[in-house]
Parts: sequence; structure tokens; C-alpha cells
Amino acid sequence: MTNLTAAVLDPLLKADPMGPRITYYDDATGERIELSTVTLANWAAKTANLLRDELGAGPGTRVAVLLPAHWQTAAVLLGAWWIGAEVVLSGAADLALCTSERLDEADEAVAGGEVAVLSLDPFGKPAPDLPIGVTDYATAVRVHGDQYSAELRPGAALEGRSVDDVLAAAANCAAASGLAAGDRVMSSLPWSTADDAVANLLAVFVAGASLVQVVNPDPAALERRRVTEKVSRDL
Repeated sequence: MTNLTAAVLDPLLKADPMGPRITYYDDATGERIELSTVTLANWAAKTANLLRDELGAGPGTRVAVLLPAHWQTAAVLLGAWWIGAEVVLSGAADLALCTSERLDEADEAVAGGEVAVLSLDPFGKPAPDLPIGVTDYATAVRVHGDQYSAELRPGAALEGRSVDDVLAAAANCAAASGLAAGDRVMSSLPWSTADDAVANLLAVFVAGASLVQVVNPDPAALERRRVTEKVSRDL
């Protein structure tokens, strides 16, 4: 059977392992983080190991990802799919990864299951003042290995959709948007629904392109950024 993360990352690692794969901007804070394909894969592997070894996840586990469009969210999604888990973006789940602001939502979703909180801090600072029993992602993930062997018998990948269905939908979205290998794609679009995640993240990677994800975009900076980042497509 096909593993979604392997199907997405393996061609990218072969084609351009060291080139930028996701470049993240937050114009409200001035943050800019760029990850190569190798670095993104390493973060995804560390997340996969955390999910499996500390949080008890595996094929068929429903993992709620209650996170914004962020480079760490990309690593979480790819990590969950690497272990064969099913990502859900709302509703009931077995475990959840969330921001502090969505901790109550995560607790309700898992009904006593494991919860990990991401601070999304660019320097890897832990989330402050977490309740007892809640895992701090930044602290926990750093001790895990950065390699992972893909689960070859995954369950559903994304809110009931199979791996093959998700890959086909991503390829269709890439074609509809005119994305091609080597494109630099700039976007401020969310990943908050299954369709969003497919069209605004996975389609870029399935096409062999790289993503410039901008949150809190400053309109005055967009044209300059389009030049400096060599953007060839916009979503």
C-alpha cells in the first residue's frame, strides 16, 4: 500500500534534497524560516517518532491537527501520515496536536486522550503554563530521531479519504492551478479543512514545487518578496 508521506517526499528528496521546500513568513513578527526538503523530512521523522513512541499512535489512529498554516504544521501532517495515522482537522480524535489557544477544543476532541501543544516559537521555546499531562511538542520532539521508515499498511489518510484519493486530489489541484516542478508558489491561504490542506499544501509538493507561505501578509512587502523569493506562481 502507498504511504502518503513517502509518496510526497521521496520524489522531492530525489530531485532536490537541499533546495528550499517551504519558506515561512509572518509579516506581523518579521519571522522568516526556510526548510529544505531534507530538513522538512527530518522534522517530519522526529514528529513521527514522537507520535509513535510517546503518544502511542499508529495506523488508523485519528490525529487531530488543530494548527494554523505554519512550517511546523507541515512537519506534523507529514509525521502523522508517515506512521499511517488518519489526520482530522475537526471533530473526534484519539490524540491531538494544537496551539495553546485551541487546547480546550483539543481536550474535547480526544475525551481524555493524549494532547501535545505547539508553541510555534521560531526559537523552539516551550509553550508556557501547560496543564499537567499535556505534552510540550517543542521539548519532546527534539530528543527523537530524525529518520523514519514509512508505515506500509496505513489507514485512511485525511478525514476518511484514502492515501490514493488524497494524492489524486492533490495532483488534480496542482494541474488546475498550473503548478509545475521547480515553481516557487506564494500563498497566504489556510490549511484548516481537508480541501484546504490538499489544495494549498499537498498540491504544491505533489507538483514538485516549493511553497512560500505568508501569514499576516503586508501588502507593501508582497511585490518585493515575489522578486527576492523568485516566485513563479501565486495561490
